[in-house]
Amino acid sequence: MAQVRHDLSCDPAFFEPGGEKRLVVTGGVQGLVATLIVRDEARCIVRCLESVRPWVDYMVVLDTGSRDGTPDLARQCGAQVHHMDWPDDFSVARNHLLDLANADWALMIDADEWIASGGEGLRAWCAGPPRLGAACIESMFDQPNGAAPGAPLPSGRNWIVRLLPRGVRYEGRIHEQPMSRLPRHRLSLRIGHDGYLEAQSAGKRARNLALLMRDLEESPDDPYLLYQLGTEAERRGDHAGASDWYDRALQHTPADANWRHALLVRQLHCMSRSGQLSGALALAEQEIGAWQDSPESFFVLGNLLLDQAVAEPGQALGQWLPLARSAWERCLEIGERPDLEGSVYGRGSHLAQHNLDMMRAQMAMLAG
Repeated sequence: MAQVRHDLSCDPAFFEPGGEKRLVVTGGVQGLVATLIVRDEARCIVRCLESVRPWVDYMVVLDTGSRDGTPDLARQCGAQVHHMDWPDDFSVARNHLLDLANADWALMIDADEWIASGGEGLRAWCAGPPRLGAACIESMFDQPNGAAPGAPLPSGRNWIVRLLPRGVRYEGRIHEQPMSRLPRHRLSLRIGHDGYLEAQSAGKRARNLALLMRDLEESPDDPYLLYQLGTEAERRGDHAGASDWYDRALQHTPADANWRHALLVRQLHCMSRSGQLSGALALAEQEIGAWQDSPESFFVLGNLLLDQAVAEPGQALGQWLPLARSAWERCLEIGERPDLEGSVYGRGSHLAQHNLDMMRAQMAMLAG
């Protein structure tokens, strides 16, 4: 059976279009509830709740110690607000929130997220049989060094379960997962996310790392935990440390795990950035056969080949640059693949085209 886990955590929220309404916990609530766990989210809580409001029956917010007015803002948006001391465990908090909501369906969303499109289909989905609904989470990242002024922020896409029927509960201190044998289906729901921008994420890294290490003590060979530890190191700019975690994760990750695609692409990038170019090229040769329809895999392969051209300038024009060009041309042939876990917008279109344009200019200059 394929392993299905995701590389983003999710939090809950619960809403009613016409104003606040009290839930009757004893009997449960029919319909769809949005649920959020929050703490000091005054920057973005209104954006989140207003994006959710039209598409759900209620909203429930669990505050874990805000000092910036987040609870009052949530109430003003029409959400119920409950309070809980932070339990140092996302699953504990999330399951408590689900108990408070006590609804037929729960939409899980974080305060630093918002519904970008597809909300109009949620109620129709909830009229169907019990199953888990995965939304496309589109996360923005800071511009890399050297990006052109005014260029759009890079964004990555992950498919994460966010719509749960009654009775499903979470496990895991962080990057928690819904534990259920129910089938998973993709929703036509796009959720924006800006929590990975440096201004928002810096203060959460120590907490995230501590929780991941506690989970790893209990499950030292869990490939998903190893993968998440790699992403934490990569976001800190520690590419060598990230590569070590990713290497361990690849050793234990099944071929059909839904995060393996993103894991491979991240590992190739971090190996190159940490001086392991020959190893990265060997890994790409070994693995890329399984990802012939992934623009991400060919995009990072083109980058590796360009790095190799710099390392061996004598063979750049005759070997490495033409190979890099072919890799980026393959990206354009495939096109965008938002269905792939960990896909990055532009690698099947404008980012690959930009690299090709730069490549052609350099080759013409070298040839002349």
